[in-house]
Amino acid sequence: MDQATLLFWTFYTGVISALATGLGAIPVHFLRTNSSVVRAFSSAVAAGMMISASVFSLIQEGISLKSKFPAAPYIVMVGLLLGAGFYWVADQYLSTEHGKASLVKAHTSRRTLLLIIAMFVHSIPEGIAIGVGFATGSFKFGMIMATAISVHNIPEGIAISLPLKNEGASTVKCALISILTSVPQPIMAIPALLLTRVFEPLLPIGLGFAGGAMIYLVIAELVPEALEEGGKTLTAWGVMIGLTLMLLITNLLSLIPIQ
Repeated sequence: MDQATLLFWTFYTGVISALATGLGAIPVHFLRTNSSVVRAFSSAVAAGMMISASVFSLIQEGISLKSKFPAAPYIVMVGLLLGAGFYWVADQYLSTEHGKASLVKAHTSRRTLLLIIAMFVHSIPEGIAIGVGFATGSFKFGMIMATAISVHNIPEGIAISLPLKNEGASTVKCALISILTSVPQPIMAIPALLLTRVFEPLLPIGLGFAGGAMIYLVIAELVPEALEEGGKTLTAWGVMIGLTLMLLITNLLSLIPIQ
């Protein structure tokens, strides 16, 4: 396959994977968020899905790179702390008067912006993974990698849309914000394809960084809100259901044969 065709398919599948995230807003459309129980359970399920995506996809994938990069597990650990630190700094800034003023001007809540930041960061290594997949020279491998990320993006869209819906966002807004968080995928896929030797070593710290940001978001925002509105039992079961659902999808994707 010539370079131009490879570039086309890399960018095209990156765009499709980003758009797939918006599909997660569809099932959320049918939720009634005027109930505190529904809001709490939704936040807990979103928290569970994000924990699962962070631990069983991002972090696990980063650690598995130790066959190519022996220090990968330790780099992932550093990335986790850096991601949590980055999120903490962003949270601190948005809590200042200047940050609050910026949010008012943008008509955006603090938690919505923090959610967008965390998921946006999360999409960067996924975009790199698509580019690296096609850079192997196997078109089928690249397509399966892109397809897996696209399918994986749908429940991630649900996880993004649930807390947004709780804030009163429309289904269209939930879909658009979900897609926005995945914009790095087509953008990062192309340079990752062209400069695989440069970008592939960045995957361990990138995956850890994204996982750290998402886990911090869960602990600092989603779980406390669920506990406040729904109590311990509802929150615990919501997190478990969300975690199991995302884990089920991840394992089903791993059954796809790669040749």
